[in-house]
Amino acid sequence: MVRVKFATFLLAVAALTGCAALPGGGPAPLDTYDLTSISAEAAGPKRGRMQILVAEPDALKALDGENVVVRPSAGSVEFLKGAQWADRLPRVVQARLVEALQATGRLGGVGKPGEGLAIDYQVVTEIRAFEVRLDGAPRAEVALYVKLLNDRNGVVRAARAFSASAPLGGGAGNDAYVAALDRAFAEVVRELVPWVLGAV
Repeated sequence: MVRVKFATFLLAVAALTGCAALPGGGPAPLDTYDLTSISAEAAGPKRGRMQILVAEPDALKALDGENVVVRPSAGSVEFLKGAQWADRLPRVVQARLVEALQATGRLGGVGKPGEGLAIDYQVVTEIRAFEVRLDGAPRAEVALYVKLLNDRNGVVRAARAFSASAPLGGGAGNDAYVAALDRAFAEVVRELVPWVLGAV
């Protein structure tokens, strides 16, 4: 988990523009978080000519934004007060998946739409869960459904659901909630990356 220090940046901007940052002069800055870049071990031969595109994941509206989702019960959705992701969650997940696949060094190219790749396969992802659950034992849950699509003929080469959970630890503040989400996401990525490389 990476905590982005936007508060310092905002104070610097206020000073440069001659604005006074006074207590009570506006809403408190949000705690802004990013997911940790992950290195996943992957065995097998290098595929130096293969290029993979990671599409921006699909998600329901509650997960398709900058809010950190909390579920107090199975049927209710809330957002973690005073916290946000550094970008829309699907874009954050996309960026970390690209980095994890690139870090293996086993592919000729990995990128996002618009980067000019001659694509062999697309990694198409749906975010099904990315939330802190408070019903029962407090925990973070991450679930992704991933399809590996042959870009040349539109055939789905393989598809699989990935999920992981991580208990909350070190209190119940924003840092603890997001750290648990970060751990669960890391577990998913460490399973997903070898699966993609094995399927292509």
